[in-house]
Amino acid sequence: MTGPVGVDKKPFLEELAAMAANKGKPIKVFHVGEMMYADAPDVAPGRILDIPLARLNALRRSVFKEILASVNDHDTVVVNTHATFRWRHGLFPAFDHDQMTQLNADLYIALVDNVDAVHERLDRNHEIRHTLKDVLVWREEEILATEVLANAVRGHGHCFVFARGSQRSTIPSLYRLIFEPEVKKVYPSFPMTHVMEMPDTLRAIDAFRDEMARHFVTFDPAEVDEKRMLIDASAALRQGQEHVDFMVNGRNMRYKVDEITHVAKDIDGQIYARDFKLIDQSDMIVSFVPALSDGQPGLSSGVERELQHAHEATKEVYVIWEPEAEPSPFVTTTATRVFRTIPEILAHFRELGYIKEPSDASSGQLASS
Repeated sequence: MTGPVGVDKKPFLEELAAMAANKGKPIKVFHVGEMMYADAPDVAPGRILDIPLARLNALRRSVFKEILASVNDHDTVVVNTHATFRWRHGLFPAFDHDQMTQLNADLYIALVDNVDAVHERLDRNHEIRHTLKDVLVWREEEILATEVLANAVRGHGHCFVFARGSQRSTIPSLYRLIFEPEVKKVYPSFPMTHVMEMPDTLRAIDAFRDEMARHFVTFDPAEVDEKRMLIDASAALRQGQEHVDFMVNGRNMRYKVDEITHVAKDIDGQIYARDFKLIDQSDMIVSFVPALSDGQPGLSSGVERELQHAHEATKEVYVIWEPEAEPSPFVTTTATRVFRTIPEILAHFRELGYIKEPSDASSGQLASS
């Protein structure tokens, strides 16, 4: 598992390990950074990237030798590391290809999080000077390097982008990906930006997301939701405000409006690229189109584009169409099948064997809420 500084992978992995242990699937987690500091007691906390590059590389190789020497003593191992570093030495890899080839991991996970969440952790726990632009660049570099590494060592199909997100769905999804590879991987598609002020619609969307997460490995695009920053910053700009406040990780954070607008194109570009990547790493897309209060379909251009991309990527494409009006040909021609309700599509997935357990009352209540 890789991820840029500030994503805070350790507690995420501790929760994953606790879930796995409760299910009788113990995980041994190696935290490469902690091991490097343990092997270099003379290095002050947070300063390891300041040591000479030759020593840094030798220290990392030594730690990986320790991991490789003991990896076969455990049924399941997770290595928590970085894929890249960007520091005074410039941009350089945080791994050695020969050791990664010897490790021969089955899965490569690039863990990501919202840019403001990463910024808040860096502000609270680190003395790393950074901007929002830096955080976005580091994330892109980490994803790309992880994907290149995975493709070089294991070939296509072993690298996944995971959002740290709420952890309510991401940790169970990662558990299933590791221990239940037969479970289908789903990209849940739904309108986001233009329904933000529609509480009834949002509740229906959340019920849909919960049902998908309950049964499948889900790569939920809403687990990284940075568009809200751009919307709030634009509103503040129109009102002549210089700052905008967000509640991040339980802490109020103040940002300069122009700092957010400066990275607007970067955020939009990463949303576009990341959502398509999430579709590409899925087996199927399930799109939920709610009926709005006026009866019109809650269908955004983003959802339509996602359906088209999934269709062209030869994925299974399913649509839940709640409005009374018939869906347009732009929906039906890309869809494998269209359903009217969540319970209907769940019943179909059970017929296909995608869902193993029988339907229960709680599922029906949640799906129809």
